[in-house]
Amino acid sequence: MLEKKDVSLEKAVLIGVITKDQDEEKSKEYLDELEFLTYTAGGDVLKRFTQKMEMPNPKTFIGTGKMEDVRRYIEENDVNTAIFDDELSAAQERNISKILNVKVLDRTNLILDIFAQRAQTSYARTQVELAQCEYLLPRLRGMWTHLERQKGGIGMRGPGETEIETDRRIVRDRIALLKAKIKAIDKQLSTQRGNRGAMVRVALVGYTNVGKSTLMNVISKSDVFAENKLFATLDTTVRKVVIQNLPFLLSDTVGFIRKLPTQLVDSFKGTLDEVREADLLLHVVDISHHNFEEHIESVNKVLGEIKSSDKPTIMVFNKIDAYQPEPYKEDDLETERSSEHYTLEEWKKTWMHKVGNNALFISALNKENIEHFKKRVYDEVRDIHVTRFPYNNFLYPDYDDSEV
Repeated sequence: MLEKKDVSLEKAVLIGVITKDQDEEKSKEYLDELEFLTYTAGGDVLKRFTQKMEMPNPKTFIGTGKMEDVRRYIEENDVNTAIFDDELSAAQERNISKILNVKVLDRTNLILDIFAQRAQTSYARTQVELAQCEYLLPRLRGMWTHLERQKGGIGMRGPGETEIETDRRIVRDRIALLKAKIKAIDKQLSTQRGNRGAMVRVALVGYTNVGKSTLMNVISKSDVFAENKLFATLDTTVRKVVIQNLPFLLSDTVGFIRKLPTQLVDSFKGTLDEVREADLLLHVVDISHHNFEEHIESVNKVLGEIKSSDKPTIMVFNKIDAYQPEPYKEDDLETERSSEHYTLEEWKKTWMHKVGNNALFISALNKENIEHFKKRVYDEVRDIHVTRFPYNNFLYPDYDDSEV
């Protein structure tokens, strides 16, 4: 899937299951994404292991026979890390580590690691550390060995405090401290947002790696970091944008992902205040991804969790330059024609074109249809602004579409 063979990358294997709730096709899709996550974190996936099961094994996630296959492959190929596609319980993680004798991660742990790498500001680092502590707390048993039992002495006679109790107390204290720090920063950011005046606020939202930062750079003429990796942007970036003579604030937010760890949703709710307080959402979708419809559902789910699903939204289908429909033969009796075979023009005639009062189809990278995009955003922002300040109506005429 990914073209890279860097000797510095950490060797890894991926493990997933096929169940009645997650068929073979969906399991492959999740493992494709897990491989991209592994690559983003600095790993090189050598092999994938999957097993059909009614439900994951409560002790080792996969069966003993498959686990032996994984162990043998790891030994023979000098693999450093085993990554599981679903969240492991503390007991599963301990049991698997004893069998494989390598570093064992689950999807949540991997995403937390990427977030830790990508966090640039003090706020982002605090949010990530809080999520890591909350993930770590139920998994402490057997992980640290710095204390066996506190020594006795004056005032310390009796059973004392065991290592695990000490560790849990340290982590709980750290969680309380981080939450207090985040609360203080949230208050400061709320004051900053209040000081921006009554300018219309527009927020870019969407799945990770759909091109939000690239689009931000195109329309704001700024230089927000963007690359073809997951979670390239963690810190919310806000820019003042002027289309023709109409100013507004545009924010680029953290990307969403399927199976997003609960700890991260909770920790990053402060960052997502930019979404909550936005007047208009631009929901960016990578139309070249063959499962973009599920991406839309994942984003809508998170928007619902932060009570922002009822906001005015424009659907922006990006990467039309990379879209390639699956070839389909009319005389092929074995394959039923599905949405994967739709051309771009056919997609425009489906449900998606009506979502958000007619969707937009663009390429931020190649700047295709960007003038149409700007006109649409101008019209929407103008309507919000004029509603808020009716006496400013004459300042913002209809968009000059001579270039469109």
